[in-house]
Amino acid sequence: MTGFSARLTDKEVEAMSGVTPGHPSYDDHDMPPAPAKWKGRCDLNATVCNNKLIGAMSFIDYNNVTRRSTHEPIDYDGHGTHTSTTAAGAFVKGANANGNAKGVASGMAPRAHIAAYKVCYGDECQGHDILAGMDAAVDDGVDVLSLSLGGDSEPQGGFNAINRGVFVSCSAGNSGPDHSTLSNDAPWLLTVGASTMDRSLLATVKLGDGQEFDGETLYQPHDFGSKMLPLMYPNANEQSSLCVSGSLDRFDSPAMASFSSRGPSQITPGILKPDITGPGVNILAAWTSAFEVFSGTSMSCPHLSGVAALIKKAHPDWSPAAIKSAIMTTAYATDNSRGPILDERRLPADLFAVGAGHVDPPKAMDPGLVYDLTPQDYIPYLCGLYANNHVRAIVGGPVNCSSVKSISEAELNYPSISVKLPAIHSTPVSYTRTVTNVGAPRSTYRAMVDVPEGVSARVDPTTLSFEKVDEKKSFSITFRRRGGRRQGAVEGQLRWVSTKHVVRSPISIILE
Repeated sequence: MTGFSARLTDKEVEAMSGVTPGHPSYDDHDMPPAPAKWKGRCDLNATVCNNKLIGAMSFIDYNNVTRRSTHEPIDYDGHGTHTSTTAAGAFVKGANANGNAKGVASGMAPRAHIAAYKVCYGDECQGHDILAGMDAAVDDGVDVLSLSLGGDSEPQGGFNAINRGVFVSCSAGNSGPDHSTLSNDAPWLLTVGASTMDRSLLATVKLGDGQEFDGETLYQPHDFGSKMLPLMYPNANEQSSLCVSGSLDRFDSPAMASFSSRGPSQITPGILKPDITGPGVNILAAWTSAFEVFSGTSMSCPHLSGVAALIKKAHPDWSPAAIKSAIMTTAYATDNSRGPILDERRLPADLFAVGAGHVDPPKAMDPGLVYDLTPQDYIPYLCGLYANNHVRAIVGGPVNCSSVKSISEAELNYPSISVKLPAIHSTPVSYTRTVTNVGAPRSTYRAMVDVPEGVSARVDPTTLSFEKVDEKKSFSITFRRRGGRRQGAVEGQLRWVSTKHVVRSPISIILE
């Protein structure tokens, strides 16, 4: 787990399997000291931590009395090193993996301070260790928590974090492409899927009849011979059986990774998850020795953590929900050919794969409007979902759900919209949303809503005019089914458009 802080600099928490001491990606050249609010410590050799790597602790076999672990926060498998430097690694010249992807490497927020909290030992991550690490990171003063792991502790630890103003970014999981496979789906967490980018480690296979097929591999020795070899037919039990027709064809970037876990959420289907996608295929970052290229939502999550740190630096007064909204409503839903983002079948990826779209960091810095939420706004939603004692455990304080008017998850002031429309009657379904102006003081936005045939949607009012920054305006959006027997999931979008901004919310519609 990694954490950073973003005032004069940025700080993140992500090296869940520890860090690699002395790696050049943790070099502190031209880095200022840790922020004054930093309260953490470094349990590595005193010469290892510096103005870049400001903290390192382990929570494996952690003793709550002595506040010490029997393990050092050293990374033995490379995961924590890779993810933390993807988020906030320093500039390193000549980075490469076996001579591939060579160039200058850095994290998304290269001026961020990094604090590492080791909560995993090999593949084993205990829930109590994760929770202890998250709570320690928040107490230490981080601004962003980055968790490239899945489990049951993130909702509780994540709520404590956002309650203290700390942004939390989490991996969606690597159980795709089946639906309802994602984890970390609490609405206060940013749930990140994985997509491709414009890096191709090209390798070509030539068949005996002269046909050539492009693929990818990191193993490209210069002295590789041209001897013809027999073809191997994949068995059903081999991973190579996943190489379906067209899987070696080139995709425009981005495209969804097949392994990226999909929604809808099994716990809160009224909230569209994942929230966003980021680069998660062929990611070059630091490893226990030099650099390596890896793929996974573990790699896409820290990209978003770094973006969040940069937004936090630019807008230190924004809440975690406002930062999430800025990331989601400015994402793009098309690839670089202006076509739809595709999935592993070369078909348009649905919202349960891509969420709001692929992150667009420059636009996220200036979203125009944000959908904001306070930690207290989640309590009516939680009371509608769980028993009172369960809600208390999540929020970490006294709650009396009997005195709270519960709401469905779809009624949260979320940047995306999910709605169910039954077939048996045409009763309209309405939701209210509130947007906050974070753009120009004087600005006007007009609603543009697109829904598929058989569904109507009406926005009221259709125009929102603002006179000052931080001014709030509310609107309602009403959906109605218009005949037909079609069932299943369909999609739409709501855009608030001004002369400078497009604030886009994806709409997931389930026709029952």
